[in-house]
This record gives sequence, C-alpha cells and structure tokens, in this order.
Amino acid sequence: MRKISFSNRGQATTEVVLLFPILVIFIIFIIKIFGLLVLTQKMEIAGFYAARRFQLQSHMTDFLQRWDRRYLEKDIKKKVENYLGFNNPGMKRLLSLRSLTLKINRSGTWTQVKMTVRTAPPRIKFLCKYDKLQLCKNDQNCLTGFAYLCETGGEIEVIKYVGPNERVLPWRRPENR
Repeated sequence: MRKISFSNRGQATTEVVLLFPILVIFIIFIIKIFGLLVLTQKMEIAGFYAARRFQLQSHMTDFLQRWDRRYLEKDIKKKVENYLGFNNPGMKRLLSLRSLTLKINRSGTWTQVKMTVRTAPPRIKFLCKYDKLQLCKNDQNCLTGFAYLCETGGEIEVIKYVGPNERVLPWRRPENR
C-alpha cells in the first residue's frame, strides 16, 4: 500500500493571487509619478537648449528679428516637442502630454524664454471612482491632487533668462594685414 503525503508547498498561492492586483495598481501609480519626474527633468534640459539656441542664433536688428519669429522660434519649438516626446505616441501617453507653449519675450537686457507643458490627467481609475468631496473632506491639498489626477491634469512651466548675443567681431589691424 502506498503512503499518501500532503505538502504545504501551495500555501502561498492564495496570498499571491490576492496581492497581485494591488501590486499592479501600485506599479502603475509609481510609473505615472516617475513619468512626471522625468518630464520635469526633460523640460529643464529642453528649456536650457531653447534659451541657449535663441541666444546664439537670434538677431538684434528689427529686420532680422522677423526671421527669428518666423523661423527660429518655430524650429526651436519643433525640436523641443520632439525631445519631450510629443512625436512618439508611447511617450506621449506615458507622460500624459497634451500641448506645449513656447514664449520668447525680449525686453530690456534679458530675454525670457518660457516653456509651458500641459498634461492630461493620468486618470488612475481606482482613485477616480470615489466622490472627491467625501474623500478629501475640504482639505485643499487633497482637492488639488484629486483634480490633477482625475479631472484637469496640470501645467509644468520652465523659465530661463539669457542675455543678448554679443558676438565678438574678429579683430583686424587697420592695414588689413
């Protein structure tokens, strides 16, 4: 006769099955938050690029400033959009990108380069199915966070200042030697 033995090896299966959906929800939430941090860092780099390129390639005369507005600003915006991921559908969805605004203000000594990225709400479904007033109980930080996650999304703004492009002309001797 054969002896039947029972093993306790399958005991953890129940815990894994029950905890797996919670683990997946936390992973998705962490990826979304990490994507927001990555977007902020990418915007800082793109803001430096836009400001420096505008400083080095812009012009001081009124006639050539039209060229700056028509071509240079549009080309800088196109390159920044490409770097941030607006042209990549996967990156656009991961970072919840909606639109990019690039404003260049020449006033006085400093030129202000202002980039604003509007993001769509990440819409994490298990958080958005609850009533916001009941969940937050008039806590302003909670209401702002709930509005970002479920309703409006947000704006991230980067402002860089650059001086005028004072290109040094090559020095020449008066005799042209």
